Amino acid sequence: MKKFEGIIFDIDGTLTSTNELIFASFNHVASKYLNKKLTNEEIISLFGPPEDTILKGWFNNNLSDAMEDYYRFYKDEHHMADAYPGIVEILEFIKSKKIPLGIFTGKGRKSALITLEALGMDKYFDLVVTGDDVVNHKPSGEGITKFVNEFSLTKEKVLMIGDSTGDIKAAREAGIKIASVIWDSYAKEEVLKQKSDYIFHSVAELKEFLEENLR
Repeated sequence: MKKFEGIIFDIDGTLTSTNELIFASFNHVASKYLNKKLTNEEIISLFGPPEDTILKGWFNNNLSDAMEDYYRFYKDEHHMADAYPGIVEILEFIKSKKIPLGIFTGKGRKSALITLEALGMDKYFDLVVTGDDVVNHKPSGEGITKFVNEFSLTKEKVLMIGDSTGDIKAAREAGIKIASVIWDSYAKEEVLKQKSDYIFHSVAELKEFLEENLR
């Protein structure tokens, strides 16, 4: 009997090594329009809402140009990013079990789809909930609740897989289980303090767990 009847993934730092691309994209815009360079920590502190919301906080003028530049750079430099080895095999396995598979990310829809399509992952997901699709961004659980309701799932049988404290808080607010993956987490220490339901240090560990619990 399957332990889970629905699974939700975060994108950055969970499915894909996109953090360096995100840092570079924000700094491309900051350098060009504001003549400044941000540290990774400064950019991380902005995570939660989608990119458009973050950029709106930076600009009174040139907003549309800056947004266009951000997404052009993000798409053109996407070779900087990749799926973590073994992730696609996990997605294939979950799909073979015929349970709903979703995304809940703080990214805007535009950058989320650039990444999922560039890496050939979009075909695996039954629902993609981005920062553009919710009123309340992570760490709110609104996006998770959308997934649960869309497929009429039992909350206790839904698993969120993510790399940040925001994923943990969102899952808890929505009343589902949380698996924290820390193979490339920018907040590993903070994540470990939160005492998630499950912790995975490698993609192989996660794969083994899912194979055991989706029989």
